[in-house]
Amino acid sequence: MGKVRWSELWKKYKFVLLVVLVGVLLMVLPVSSESKETETSDLQTPRETFDLAETEQRMEAILSKIDGVGKLQLMLTLQSGTRLTLAEDTQSDSGRTTRETLTLNRGSGSQEVVVTNRYYPVYQGAVVVCQGADSSAVRLAITETVQALTGLASDRIQVVKWTS
Repeated sequence: MGKVRWSELWKKYKFVLLVVLVGVLLMVLPVSSESKETETSDLQTPRETFDLAETEQRMEAILSKIDGVGKLQLMLTLQSGTRLTLAEDTQSDSGRTTRETLTLNRGSGSQEVVVTNRYYPVYQGAVVVCQGADSSAVRLAITETVQALTGLASDRIQVVKWTS
């Protein structure tokens, strides 16, 4: 009669036991330390830099894949570059105000400035010179793509024909 009870219990609760077993197994398995390191390093050092030449090259690579474009060259102009706003500690003593930029001590003697805001470049205009510019469909596709990538209005994007 004991065997019948265990088999009945197993049939009745086997899925519950399997779920509990999988849960215990997941809790026991070690978590990958690699993913934690990359997450914390990204949070500690947000070092995003803007390179206009690299951005132009990446955009040229994308634009040259549009059907009918042919040879292509792109030039972007900036209204303003990258700016950072740093955290400051302000102290006022008898009419004098002193400001000090806040830094974080990262151990082993390294210090890091605390950035409160990061302003990315604002584009002023774009010129695209390509072989396929005599086609209105190509000009439209290029203009819309540059708009999507830069946020520029269409009147600030010029697409002209490449001369041999």
